[in-house]
Amino acid sequence: MTSEFFPDVSPLKFEARQSAARTHPRQSQRLAFHHYDATASVEGRTMEEHLRFAACYWHTMRNGLADPFGAATAVTPWDDGSASISNAMRRAEAFFEFLTKCQIGRWCFHDRDLAPEGETIAQSEKNLDALAAHAIELQRATGKRLLWGTANLFSHPRYMHGAATSPAVDAFLHGAAQVRKALEVTHMLGGEGYVLWGGREGYDTLLNTDLAREREQLARFLHMAADHAQSIGFRGVLLIEPKPHEPTTHQYDSDSEATLNFLREFNLITRFKLNIETNHATLAGHSMEHELAVAIAAGALGSIDANMGTPTLGWDTDRFPTDAYLTTNIMLAILNAGGLKKGGLNFDAKRRRASFEPIDLFHAHAAGMDAFAIGLKAAARIRADGRLAEFVAARYASWDSPIGKQIRAGTLSLAQCAQEAARLAPAPQASGRQEMLESIVNDLLFSDDA
Repeated sequence: MTSEFFPDVSPLKFEARQSAARTHPRQSQRLAFHHYDATASVEGRTMEEHLRFAACYWHTMRNGLADPFGAATAVTPWDDGSASISNAMRRAEAFFEFLTKCQIGRWCFHDRDLAPEGETIAQSEKNLDALAAHAIELQRATGKRLLWGTANLFSHPRYMHGAATSPAVDAFLHGAAQVRKALEVTHMLGGEGYVLWGGREGYDTLLNTDLAREREQLARFLHMAADHAQSIGFRGVLLIEPKPHEPTTHQYDSDSEATLNFLREFNLITRFKLNIETNHATLAGHSMEHELAVAIAAGALGSIDANMGTPTLGWDTDRFPTDAYLTTNIMLAILNAGGLKKGGLNFDAKRRRASFEPIDLFHAHAAGMDAFAIGLKAAARIRADGRLAEFVAARYASWDSPIGKQIRAGTLSLAQCAQEAARLAPAPQASGRQEMLESIVNDLLFSDDA
């Protein structure tokens, strides 16, 4: 990789805020990290190890920033607009230069954004093989790693009614062929995971939908994917990404709880974990903390798509995550769960349509990385402070009493519980102290000593 696609951008470095403010009064316009210091230690691990950042290929390299009311605006001088293999390879080279200059260690891809689709399955697979071989070379040259891969089973017209859940068996077969190949390429690239996202696995109206049949088809498809992953020796984590709706009216993996219940119902719970996206939580009417808590409680947190939505809009805006409260809550959940393990923080986020210049890719990712560094440091302070954890432990202390332990162990019947209740004196209620706890979070969030 000899070309320089971003000649005006130097590799981003950590620049402490105090020194930056003295040296560069307008430092907010400079490309540098002011909170993310990859080698800085937090709770005994580096920021890089905690955060495991990844950039997605689709929004970073393939999103022209069009919207329903206007044409694409993104300036991409490395892309000639053709569907040629040479153009796809040049695009990949630009992406890996971007990863290197932005200090992002991992990446994610859909099969169809990495390589152009051919006229036949064989030609599509040949194209993907060529780009996978090129990506292996680029990974070796840069030290970057694949977080996860996936197959695009939603863009082609054949998937207008879904892939696994389609009423047409040929769409199911095409989807199976794509997932088989995408799994094999992910394995070849050393991917730490593989995501099955059902972009259209749902319905627009129940008037033309056999819901029971479609859910059974989806379960069969997931079993087949898991079986194939095992047969090729893939040791990464298989992931399902919940989303409630859009483009469909309702999707069968609508949120974390619905997805986990689906996996339990169809005997898939031991084969898949969840890839949770912040904007999808918003669309489901939940907070990201809720979605994470549900997954963590079930031992099913796999990875995170790090973005944020616009609560006043009912669609997937995929903004870069710059809300420090959001990132603090996410990192507190991750630290309490013991870390991301094979997962990561994938920036499934796109610039705003008016942020169209190549350098805006760097500003956007740097803003998200700094926001998560703020969140990581704040979450560590909250844990070190201990007041939140102590309050929660005290709130449930009665469950550690002998009678509480018997109930939890399942050794008391309902009748025995009633007998115990009759013997109890009325107990005073304890305040939940919500506002006090929120004040503690504010105090610790804004006491950054960096």
